[in-house]
Amino acid sequence: MADSVPRLSRRGFLAASGAALLGAVVAGSAGHAAPGAGTAQLGDFWLFGRYDDGCTDPGFDESDLDPVQLPHCVTPLSWTGWDPASWQDRWIYRKHFTGTASDRFRARFDGVLTNAEVHLNGELVATHEGGYLPFEVDLPGVVPGDNVLAVVVDGRWALDVPPNLPRSAGPSVIDFYQPAGIYRPATVAAVGRTRLADVFAQPVDVLSPGRSLHLTCTLEAPVTAEVTASVRQAGRELARAAAPVRGTTAEFDVGGLGAVRLWDVEDPALCDVVVTVRAGSAVLDQRIVRTGFREARFTPDGFFLNGRRLKLFGLNRHQWYPFAGGAMPDRVQRRDAEILRRELNCTMVRCSHYPQSSAFLDACDELGLLVWEEIPGWGRVGDTAWQEQNLRDVSAMITRDRNHPSIVVWGTRVNEANGTTAMYQRTGQLARRLDPSRPTSGALASSTGARYAGSDVEVLAYNDYTARRGGPFQLRPPRPGVPYLVTESIGTLAGARAYRRTDPAATQQQQAELHAKAHDLAAADDRYCGLLAWCAFDYPSGWQRSVGGTKFAGVADLFRIPKPAAAFYASQGDPLARAVVEPGFAWDFTAQPTGPGRNATIWSNCDRLELFLDDHPAGAARSRRADFPHLRYPPFAVDLVVPRGQRPQLRIDGYAAGRLVVSRRFSGDRSRDVLGCVPDDTELRADGTDATRVVVSALDRFGTLRAGATGKVALTMTGPGALVDDDTIDLGATGGAAAVWLRPFAGTPGTLTLTARHEVLGTATATVTTTASGTAGGTRS
Repeated sequence: MADSVPRLSRRGFLAASGAALLGAVVAGSAGHAAPGAGTAQLGDFWLFGRYDDGCTDPGFDESDLDPVQLPHCVTPLSWTGWDPASWQDRWIYRKHFTGTASDRFRARFDGVLTNAEVHLNGELVATHEGGYLPFEVDLPGVVPGDNVLAVVVDGRWALDVPPNLPRSAGPSVIDFYQPAGIYRPATVAAVGRTRLADVFAQPVDVLSPGRSLHLTCTLEAPVTAEVTASVRQAGRELARAAAPVRGTTAEFDVGGLGAVRLWDVEDPALCDVVVTVRAGSAVLDQRIVRTGFREARFTPDGFFLNGRRLKLFGLNRHQWYPFAGGAMPDRVQRRDAEILRRELNCTMVRCSHYPQSSAFLDACDELGLLVWEEIPGWGRVGDTAWQEQNLRDVSAMITRDRNHPSIVVWGTRVNEANGTTAMYQRTGQLARRLDPSRPTSGALASSTGARYAGSDVEVLAYNDYTARRGGPFQLRPPRPGVPYLVTESIGTLAGARAYRRTDPAATQQQQAELHAKAHDLAAADDRYCGLLAWCAFDYPSGWQRSVGGTKFAGVADLFRIPKPAAAFYASQGDPLARAVVEPGFAWDFTAQPTGPGRNATIWSNCDRLELFLDDHPAGAARSRRADFPHLRYPPFAVDLVVPRGQRPQLRIDGYAAGRLVVSRRFSGDRSRDVLGCVPDDTELRADGTDATRVVVSALDRFGTLRAGATGKVALTMTGPGALVDDDTIDLGATGGAAAVWLRPFAGTPGTLTLTARHEVLGTATATVTTTASGTAGGTRS
């Protein structure tokens, strides 16, 4: 069910959730911690439907509206073949809450695609344009008792806001679809009369023993008060300072931070800055801001983090998911950062081509994953009104995210949109005024045709698809005298039109080889700051070289399940931390009766590999160092030719530092294959704002994906929650593996049980328990 909850009546939904969801508002505000205050998530229960006359009025007949949970997508979606016409309309979301006459209420929306009107008790109180950045709305007409917050969402392509280009042919003119909805978290709260509007905590002289923190604190209105800042790391206060408010601003330095631990990709040490506004002994407001002390420099000689050279190794990321569009809860967004950093060994990700969820960026901070963040846009620049919105996006993006230590560059140009020098001068100047600590850039489609030398661009970033012209794979050389970063390469413009799990093994292996070669070439020359290949995950698109409404360019699929190309990235980590042995072939004798043949590739970070067939020695693998001389860990080549009719077991033993660190087995016998049904997390919060992925796949007896599996998997779920899926998985279409997501209802904790059934592979189950809000454990939060 793509809209994240079953189509229940309101009475049925309330009974299933086990809570009185109307009137769930408490004091507090997002990002703040006022005394005695908290914040109410608005993810538990809204009423939703198509826009209709009078739908913002308090007395509107709600009987035809459906109960939904946020984040939410307005239309049911499958895992592929999305139809933009299904969301290009106006929609209504209605929320009842209880108010008091004495409190000041405010609502915050982290992201609404694409434009929004906010009505309170029938009165329009705010509008917002653009779908990728937050906005806050004062609610001045709250009355004691029942109030109605009504949000009109406009998802039409004709809107003149980035990245839309309304005078063009339609949504397929840009390379990603944008399903409408309130697709990021929302909160409503009673807030104090004196309130911190913004805190910018900027580390200064990071590599000096006299390092300090420069604080700029902005209040919503003038006040006679003092602002105090306490800098804490690992639960210990390192230093504090205070300054009076002058007008609406308090600006001061916190010194004595020589002992602070620096933030690094290998040790992402974070600090909490507790900012308190006091008038005498009374605390008026408090905000906790998280940051990290690090120095990031792009130079003509490469990239340096905290004074040491670091070759940036990464991928681009789109935020779209099967069934739900972008409407996945924070836990799911954070999981993408974990995949990139921990499983694919990336040191950097590019948020293409819009600001992405705060939860994703928070996870990047915690994991040591550097970030390129950029304004919404793709390929072309719109009219004057469009450009003015572009400037507002720069301001909102930087103001929201400038305390994230993971972000090291602002993309203030529209992706692959050259020219419009005057606009880019304005965006660059605005970025430097709001945050002088980071360089600006923009991904160019031509390294020679763009006016990159202007003051708006401090890092020359190039989407290098030179390889599509044929011949041996190559990258353009760095431009002398300027920092140079490759922001895209490979994609579906190098090699095949699509890299699907259902494509021939040679096609899938080609993708892995191209990614390895691109990073090998970038590693060969210190003048490359690094390379961010295209891309991490498949994504919905109707643009060039898409297939059936999907771009199959990811090293993992839309379900976040790795393809063979992901094995290259997985193999570039420390073998003593995580030893990797991933064949670049399927050990399956259906499509290849005599095995993978000669010079088959194995991706590994081991020093040596030994092979066995049915536990009999089958030789050692040969390093391919000559093919990839600059990779940290080049792949291996093996000869595996099996007599026709035999289906032996393959064992690969990997050695590092002189000892056995990994041993993997692969079954050639399909008769013992089983069905897998494995959740990412086994505990979730029963607050309506949580979810986890469950991977459903065909596995050999040793747990390796059987990519050539076929047949349908029927899914059923019991318990207080919703199944975000298509109800049936076609393993033949997805290449043997797919995923669904479980979302608990807000209310009484319980147990969610997903049962998957396949007529040949049998039955498998996944069990997830839900706990009271704020108490869920598990491996991720």
